Amino acid sequence: MKESKKVLTSKDISAMAYRSAFLQASFNYERMQAGGWTLAMLPALEKIYKDDKQGLAAAMTDNMQFINTHPTLVPFLMTLLLSLEENGADRNLIKGIKVGLFGPLAGIGDAIFWFTVLPIMAGISSSFALEGNVLGPILFFAVYVAIFFMRFPLAKAGYELGTTALDSLRESSKKLSRAATILGTTVIGALAAAYVHITLLPTITINEGVTISIQEAFIDKIFPNLLPLVYVFTMFYFIRVKKVSPTVLILVTIVMTIVLSFLGIL
Repeated sequence: MKESKKVLTSKDISAMAYRSAFLQASFNYERMQAGGWTLAMLPALEKIYKDDKQGLAAAMTDNMQFINTHPTLVPFLMTLLLSLEENGADRNLIKGIKVGLFGPLAGIGDAIFWFTVLPIMAGISSSFALEGNVLGPILFFAVYVAIFFMRFPLAKAGYELGTTALDSLRESSKKLSRAATILGTTVIGALAAAYVHITLLPTITINEGVTISIQEAFIDKIFPNLLPLVYVFTMFYFIRVKKVSPTVLILVTIVMTIVLSFLGIL
C-alpha cells in the first residue's frame, strides 16, 4: 500500500464533477458507461499516480470494466473511489465498493429523479404551460439545471466521506472487500435475471384443444429463470475461460436469436 498523501484539490474534484456529465457520451453494451466513467476519472488518476505507470494502468483497467449507474449521483461514487485511490487503499476493496454501490445508486437516483421529482415537476409545469404561462417551461428547465449542479456538492461529499472513513476502511478492508464483492455479485445476478429474457414458444397438447407451454409447465415450474441463468454462465465461460470477445458473443447471440425465431423455438 502506498503512503497516504492528499494530492487532489477542490478544483480537481469540481473538474471531475463537471466531466462526469459526459458519463454516457461513450456507451456500449459491453461496458455500458465505462468509457465516460474513465474520461471523468483519468485526469485525477494521472495526478494521483504521477510516474507510477503500473498503478495507473491497474486503476484504468478497473475503470474500464462494466458499470451502469445514475448520471447525477455518479460523482459521489467517483470521488469516494478517488479518495481511496489517493490513499493507497487495497485494489480489491476499491473494485468491490465500485461494483457494490453502482447498482444501488442507480436505483436510488432513478426513484428520486426519473420517477418522482421530474414527473411531478412536469405535471406542474404542464399546468402552467396549458394556461399560457411562460413560468411552465422556465420552472421545468430550472429544476433540470438544479439537478445538473447537484453533482458538484455530491462530488465533494463523496471525497470527504472517503477521506474520513479511510482509517476504518483500512482496519476492516478484507471484510468490507468481501461484503462489497458479495453485494456486487448479488446486484449483477439480479440484473441478469431482470434483463435477460428467454421464452420458448413450443407447446404440447394434453387434451383435445388444450395446449400448454413447455417452458411454463416444466422449466419455470421447476427452476424459474433457468434459461437466462444458463445463458449468462455460458457467456461468462466464453469470456473468462475461452477469452472470446464480447462483441463476437453479441453477434453470435443476434444470429442465434434470428435463426431460433425463424424455426419457431423462440
